[in-house]
Amino acid sequence: MNQKNLMEVDWSKIPAPADDGAARHLVGMMIPPLDLIATDNSSVRLSTLEGRTVVFAYPRTGEPGKISLVDDWDMIPGARGCTPQTCAFRDLFAELKAAGAQHVFGLSTQDHNYQCEMAARLHLPFAVLSDEKLALTRALDLPTMEVAGLTLIKRLALIVDDGKISHVFYPVFPPDRNAGDVLTWLKANPG
Repeated sequence: MNQKNLMEVDWSKIPAPADDGAARHLVGMMIPPLDLIATDNSSVRLSTLEGRTVVFAYPRTGEPGKISLVDDWDMIPGARGCTPQTCAFRDLFAELKAAGAQHVFGLSTQDHNYQCEMAARLHLPFAVLSDEKLALTRALDLPTMEVAGLTLIKRLALIVDDGKISHVFYPVFPPDRNAGDVLTWLKANPG
């Protein structure tokens, strides 16, 4: 089945993910000293970044006109909406920075080359990090789902202060509101 328009989604027809408790352990955790390749071709070590960092994670962004990973992708709770989530962070990037986010990153298990194409296509003002080898995902025990033999990160957003996770948004639904929810939280909780 071909990908539908990646931005036009009727969220009332998409199943919402339930809070399965898989992210409860994250608040208070220190980010491990791991290097992740970013779409600007830099190596990013989240654990060493000073100040407040926003990391939003998602299963995988789609490619317009390409075949879906599985036919029932939209019916997997929490799967649909990666591109709308990413574009919402793009659209609110300046406001997120003004509200105290020194750094904003996307995160998925997709490979670096695909992420670079996606970041250019969507004109992202922030880097997206590849955890293709699942190093960060496993070290933090991030919530995941298995689809078509792939391990994908369930949608969430982390607020990281000086390498320590101080807040988690999970589950996230609808995805296109996640950036706005993060922005509201940042304004209410200055770093």
